[in-house]
Amino acid sequence: MLQWLKHYRRDQLPGDLSAGLVVAMMMIPQGMAYALVAGLSPVVGIYASILPPIVYALFGSSMTQSVGPMAIISLMTAAVIGPLAAPGSALAGVLAAQLALVSGAVLLLCGLLRMGFLANFFSRPVMSGFTVGSALVIAYDQIHTLLGAELPHVHVPSAALGLGSLLLLVLARQYLAGLLKRCGLSPAASDVCAKLAPMLVVLGGIALMACTGLAGMGVRTTGAVPAGLPHLNLASSSAHWRVLLQPGLLIGFIVFLMSMSAAQSLALKRNEKLVSNHELIGLGAANVASALSGGFPVTGSLSRSAVNFAAGANTPLASLITAALLACALIAPTGWLALLPLPTLAATIIVAVLGMLELGILRTAWQYDRGDALAWGATCLGVLVMGVEAGVVIGVALSMGTLIWRASRPHIAVLGRIAGSEHFRNIERYPAETQRELLALRIDANLFFGNMESVTQRIECELATHQSARQLLLVMSAVSSIDTTALMALAELNQSLKRRGIGLHLAEVKGPVMDRLRNSTLLQQLNGKLFLSTANAWDQLHNIKDVA
Repeated sequence: MLQWLKHYRRDQLPGDLSAGLVVAMMMIPQGMAYALVAGLSPVVGIYASILPPIVYALFGSSMTQSVGPMAIISLMTAAVIGPLAAPGSALAGVLAAQLALVSGAVLLLCGLLRMGFLANFFSRPVMSGFTVGSALVIAYDQIHTLLGAELPHVHVPSAALGLGSLLLLVLARQYLAGLLKRCGLSPAASDVCAKLAPMLVVLGGIALMACTGLAGMGVRTTGAVPAGLPHLNLASSSAHWRVLLQPGLLIGFIVFLMSMSAAQSLALKRNEKLVSNHELIGLGAANVASALSGGFPVTGSLSRSAVNFAAGANTPLASLITAALLACALIAPTGWLALLPLPTLAATIIVAVLGMLELGILRTAWQYDRGDALAWGATCLGVLVMGVEAGVVIGVALSMGTLIWRASRPHIAVLGRIAGSEHFRNIERYPAETQRELLALRIDANLFFGNMESVTQRIECELATHQSARQLLLVMSAVSSIDTTALMALAELNQSLKRRGIGLHLAEVKGPVMDRLRNSTLLQQLNGKLFLSTANAWDQLHNIKDVA
């Protein structure tokens, strides 16, 4: 807690100040936009951007992560509270805060129980498919706001403003950084300035609403934004706690995954060490803080954290400065925010989420592992067809299913000796020598209840293929554990081979595995020998004709 503050250096302050200012300018339109995605009043997005990053700075382990509203979490929030309360209503705000509280409590509990390893059970392709599907859902939901009406009917002034804003944002995303570089600005500064284009477009939209008659033409705006800091929020709906429990658990899981993805990418650039359990506690505390300040579920944002990093952030002080500036924006008169046109805000949402459509992972998965590519497609389709919560469940099921499927079918190689050496390789890949009466198999996986049937079937298949073999050598160099089911299966295999006059030998058994085998009867009943190396076994078994 606050370890970074104990070692803070004065030379880090300029970078933290500049990053805090830049992210604050980015957070005003982004926070309000994501609150709309969640079905809440726009000011709630700013509320959720003040206290959570302050609390995360106390407990989190990332030095540059920006915690606050995020598009996918906002969509999940809307999916949960939408059927329970009207968008923008007081009840919707209460339920969103309750959802943040449930998610925060789940994350805190997982952190205290040291369950940070859970982040490893959602594969990158599945996570990418979930992100892409969610981005498409968010973009589609914003089209009616962008055009000012439901398709096919269009409100022309709103559509002109929305499409114009969209065009400016797309052009800025594609060309602004390059243009600034050609004008002499440094690459880093150019990229940061290009990221501030949404704020400039929002200010332009506000100026148009103030100086023209667009408001009289029916262009909708955010409306009055309450001035002042958020109050302590203890409101709750006792009738909805049970309904929010399961969605809160799912949202907490996705909050952790999204945040770890963002934090890890930045930590690698700075050679920093992330502590997953501290991240759980930091994110849990941030969500509890969001609930108590009238916000909704928050997480670390990859795009916003990248801007924070590029703008010079060195420590969490940058996030504290951002929070302070946002608080000042609420303390100051907020009348100008009331003129923010909703079509412009919809355009910022669409451009932001379409930036999440990175298809590189799908391309890589398709070329490398078609199973991962199919999991990507199934998760994305699940989000589009069945909804975000179903997409999460499908993603988790596919990740775990893929893990179990691969673990249950371990690779087993028939080994032969490379001529003139003590190296043994797969005979399907190398021109290796074999022995007529010796079958050497290398098992490239841990042995457990889920794969022993497959392993024994493969062994029997190889024995049927090599009918002249009187000695079976299992090379255990890749086996780090053997559970009770696998131990019993090996004992049964040993007895079966003994009845058939075939010796069972083990080589290169790892120390931890050997320690556990000594506590069993397998070694005493083994119908063969233990060997330190495959080479020793190969030489000694060469002349053995019958089982002793």
